[in-house]
Amino acid sequence: MLIKGFDPIEAYLCDEGLARMCTEDYRQPTPQNMKNMFMHLTNFTLNKQSENYKACEDEFIEGEEKGSKRLLSTLWKTLEEEGCDVDEIKEKIKETV
Repeated sequence: MLIKGFDPIEAYLCDEGLARMCTEDYRQPTPQNMKNMFMHLTNFTLNKQSENYKACEDEFIEGEEKGSKRLLSTLWKTLEEEGCDVDEIKEKIKETV
């Protein structure tokens, strides 16, 4: 989402961008795991410090499906392959915004 102005509101939903991944599998927050920043935050600089960080030779290569940072189009493709309704997800994002 790009917000260009507030008065009047002008916003755009971009077709491409970067998707940043956590380096630990997500689990619902509990008192025991709440401070595990690698599980709950997608901050790239933070996750680069994780032993599970996955760099790729060129982080912007189309089709890179394993890196901790990848193209948004690659994420959509991966989700579709896993049986997710990407169009529904995109609609929910639009509704939320």
